[in-house]
Amino acid sequence: MPHSNQAEEAIEELDNGVNLPPSLQLNHDAFMTQLAAFHKERGTTFDPAPRVNNKTIELQKLYRSVLIDGGYDQVSRTQKAWRKLAHEFHLDAKNGAAYAHQLKTAYYKNLAAFEIRDHHNKTPPPRTILEDLTARGGDLLKRTVESYRQATVDDAEASGEEGITTPNGGDKMDVDEPGSGTGRSTRGLRQAPPQRVLFQPDLSSSRQTRMATGHGHSPQPTTAPTSAYPSVTTTVPTAMPHSIANYEPRPPMPLTLRGVVAPANNSTRFYQQVAQSQRGQKRKAKDMTKPGCGYDGPNIYVRTLQSLRSGIPAEQEYALHHLVKISHERGDKFRFEAFPNLAEALAEYILGITSEYYDIKWKIDYMETDKSIDALDGLNGTPGLRERMKLLPRIDVADDLETKEKSIHFEKVKEAGLTMRNLSLMEDNARYLSDMAEVRDMLTVVLSLPDDARLVELKHYMMDIAEMVTRFWVMPQDDPLYRILLDEINRSSDRGAILTCIRAICRISMNLKDNNNLQSVPITVIEKLANYLLLQDEELVGAVLDFLYQYTAVPSNVAILLFYSNNPKYRLAPLMKELCRLLRYGEVEVQTKSLLQQAVPDVPAKDIPEVPNDLLGQLLQMDEPERSNTWLKCVFEEHKDSEITQIALWQAYQARFTPYSNAGNPNAPGLLPAAEFIKNVSVIFVNANAQVVNGQTSKFIIKGIRARQTPINTRLQPYFRCLWQAPNSSKSCNAFLQKAEDLYNHILTTHIGIARVPEGSESAGKWDHSDAHVVNPSIECHWAHCHRFAHGTPRLQKTKGALAKHIRMHIPSNTPTKSTQPSNRTPANATRPFTPNTLGPHGSHDPRFLVGADGQPLARTEIDDLGREAVYQNVSYFNTPIDEHGDPAGLSLTAILILRNLARNIPKAADLLQSGDVEIEKASDTGLEKWFDFASYNVGAKNGAEWLEEFFGGDVGADLMWSLGFNRVLGGYVADVMGLLRKGKGE
Repeated sequence: MPHSNQAEEAIEELDNGVNLPPSLQLNHDAFMTQLAAFHKERGTTFDPAPRVNNKTIELQKLYRSVLIDGGYDQVSRTQKAWRKLAHEFHLDAKNGAAYAHQLKTAYYKNLAAFEIRDHHNKTPPPRTILEDLTARGGDLLKRTVESYRQATVDDAEASGEEGITTPNGGDKMDVDEPGSGTGRSTRGLRQAPPQRVLFQPDLSSSRQTRMATGHGHSPQPTTAPTSAYPSVTTTVPTAMPHSIANYEPRPPMPLTLRGVVAPANNSTRFYQQVAQSQRGQKRKAKDMTKPGCGYDGPNIYVRTLQSLRSGIPAEQEYALHHLVKISHERGDKFRFEAFPNLAEALAEYILGITSEYYDIKWKIDYMETDKSIDALDGLNGTPGLRERMKLLPRIDVADDLETKEKSIHFEKVKEAGLTMRNLSLMEDNARYLSDMAEVRDMLTVVLSLPDDARLVELKHYMMDIAEMVTRFWVMPQDDPLYRILLDEINRSSDRGAILTCIRAICRISMNLKDNNNLQSVPITVIEKLANYLLLQDEELVGAVLDFLYQYTAVPSNVAILLFYSNNPKYRLAPLMKELCRLLRYGEVEVQTKSLLQQAVPDVPAKDIPEVPNDLLGQLLQMDEPERSNTWLKCVFEEHKDSEITQIALWQAYQARFTPYSNAGNPNAPGLLPAAEFIKNVSVIFVNANAQVVNGQTSKFIIKGIRARQTPINTRLQPYFRCLWQAPNSSKSCNAFLQKAEDLYNHILTTHIGIARVPEGSESAGKWDHSDAHVVNPSIECHWAHCHRFAHGTPRLQKTKGALAKHIRMHIPSNTPTKSTQPSNRTPANATRPFTPNTLGPHGSHDPRFLVGADGQPLARTEIDDLGREAVYQNVSYFNTPIDEHGDPAGLSLTAILILRNLARNIPKAADLLQSGDVEIEKASDTGLEKWFDFASYNVGAKNGAEWLEEFFGGDVGADLMWSLGFNRVLGGYVADVMGLLRKGKGE
């Protein structure tokens, strides 16, 4: 049928009568840039992200919605149209009117002028009558400065208002002055109305006499001032108001009469009026709508459906053009259920592409009576359709030239496929299509067509449709579409096609209770998928891992992997290696600080430590008060919670230096007076101060200092303390030496009894090792709580030489460094030795530190009074991605799930191979052949434990252990795999 003017109007009725401008074809950023440039050119304020009800309004979406509904003027004229738009933007329905006005204001300020120029191709009115005013009314297209101001004044007068603007001082209000005689008054905006005068009737005679008028001639009418209200003139008593007493009625106004035009008095005019009336009736009859005309007809959706099914090329072109537009712009609202037969018409039109390659024209049979080769079962689907396609006679197709009609036909079929693909993205439409048997046949037919560049786009649309609808299908291993999708993965090199086919297969029966077993997958497909794991393509690798996860969940499929694992023709070796590599995909190093040993507070020293001899020599060479100040620094330390009595401090000072002051040396410095000595304590230790504690007896103390456990030298370096504890003694040696080597020599000579070679020998001055290798059962190490040489220690040679080497473990270097790992020794300058409450390596309790040689708990000694700082260990973990809930996610999760499937199902698959209860399918040129030659690869001779060792041994096991120790996210999953491996091996 030809396109008339009404048909052209019907085309423009798409989306409620609006052809959207090109600016809406731009992306969001480009549209906002164009809109901002418009406002900059216009000089108006632009708000790119207006907010209504704490929600940001997207201007491009608002612009599209308003234009679809007819534009700003049309929406403003339509009742509650802005409220419907507010509902589309999910604004609160309780305050719909307020939010609708805010939405209208946002459009009015930002998009109204842009609509006039962009959509209507007109010059918008000045900002003074548009953006600078409120969003009131409509008719923006007809608004000009003159018409808008005149309309505003007319509206104000019609509503009883005086105007819009406030009059200035030079303007007068439009009111009648008293006595103007006009008889009209108006009410101004800022002027009070005239005062009302109550009517008082005249009770006297209304006749006037000469005496009443006071004149000797006949009475004349008196001119009374004209007011806003009518008054009555009558003779009144003296108390009546002056306006009533001087009332004079208005003079009568002459009545103007016009004669009726009739043939008798004005025949010429009469006949002219009759002729004009007849011409007007003819013109009205001519413009009258004829029967059957003037109606809008069917809407755009019904028209496109009828045009598509009409078979007329022009109408089909019209229908497909608008269906593509509808599916793209309103695909989220368009449902096949609302328009019956549309999906069937699209499928039937797409099937028509078969006639370009085969001598056939498909027809859909809904009666199950037609068994011809060109009939498709529209109720239950067509069985054997893939084999039937191979039997169809081919048509010679020219590769170099094609007619215009064929080119148009290909384009229109692709438009039909694009329409169905866009609409299938909505779940309701996908479910609707899954219930149509002809859609399944359509996918099978189109994907079975020969390889042709003109069909690439159409086949991609069919794969996208298959990806959306296979969720609602159960597809057995001999299903034609299932075999076609597997063949496409096997032979295609198109990344998009492979990715879509993998997803379509993985989604089979996803929304159903049936399991997707992925049976009869050719081993060549598995080989290709294993090779795809080598690519740096996260999307493709993720799809492959999803496929392998479902595939390895079935023991019979795992049996196929075992069968081909030793076949050199199929390269399946990289599979396990790549799965282990993907366990670390996307890992991020996270450092944590773990506590190895808790801090132990130290106990104040019971006694003031003795001064080492070398330090004492230095102090005796000093004068006072330097000597006492240095002694205080080396023996005492600040501690806010400690205290010492002044008398004890003074006596310690006296006991240390009195013997050297009165030793017969007249030049030796004397002791400081007690008051001065106590005063110097506060100078040396800033936070220390002398206090008096009141009680029954006053107590004088120094608050804020305490005695050191180990003295320090004048360079503020701590001395090395000998912690050798003699047998049957509760105290240690407590000798202080400045160097580590001096401490070592002290232990060898004093406690172990190793002498040096006397003078006169070649080894003079060296240690005498003559009895170093003599076994002596009584030899023990009495350093702190060390029980290395305790009685009953097996396989340990007790000699002086072995003990001397062992002592080196307790002697630190002169510049000790803090160790991050605890040891089983107590260094000489350690803050605290290991006690029964001390943790051993890796945070565990070491029995050597808990009991003594006799098996009894170790007793606490003064060595335990030393404190120990907390020991921490910085550990780096390499965690893989997680989701918003903190659970594992991404490729690493799928990889460990595949390994878990293999660890669980390999023993079961081995049993299937040994019993021969599995069908191995081999890909060949003629199809699938089942064969059972297990002996050729000796796969049936291995048990489950051997297969697990082959798949999970070596580097795979090492990678799993690494992930178990350093990946906290996947640690639980890796532990499950290790447990399954132990169970499968019978451990």
